[in-house]
Amino acid sequence: MDNPLVQPDPGLFIWTILTFLVLVGLLAKFAWRPLLQALDARQQTIAASLEEAQRARQELERIQRESAQMMAQARIEAESVIARSRSDAEALREELKQKARAEAASIVKNAEKQIQTETARAVQQIRSEAVDLSVAIASKILRRQMSKEDNQALIEETLKQVESQPRV
Repeated sequence: MDNPLVQPDPGLFIWTILTFLVLVGLLAKFAWRPLLQALDARQQTIAASLEEAQRARQELERIQRESAQMMAQARIEAESVIARSRSDAEALREELKQKARAEAASIVKNAEKQIQTETARAVQQIRSEAVDLSVAIASKILRRQMSKEDNQALIEETLKQVESQPRV
């Protein structure tokens, strides 16, 4: 029971090896070289992509560091501006208080001057009326009518006497 498929045949063996070698040669020339070149190109593309990704990651890290520095600087500047604004506002508030105090003092001083002026005017008017009344009484007492010039001279003389007297 010899099976012819299991028995080695030298002719078949040689043709099989020869076919295999031709097939390997054809595959090497037409399939493996382009396949290896495609794999090589793919490997180079992957390596370039990895390199580019590494550079992008480094650039991103650099940008993040710069961004963090900028944010910190912006915070410091903002705090500085806020502090300056507060101090300016406080200075302005103090200046406005001083102006208000000065204005109030000026108003009080003007009011006091006005009161003094009005008081002096009232006193002068009272004196003038008192002199006129005194002249009227004196002329009734003397029963004579004084001329206008005599009346004016008497008023001025009386005013001088009243002004020269010490005030109480």
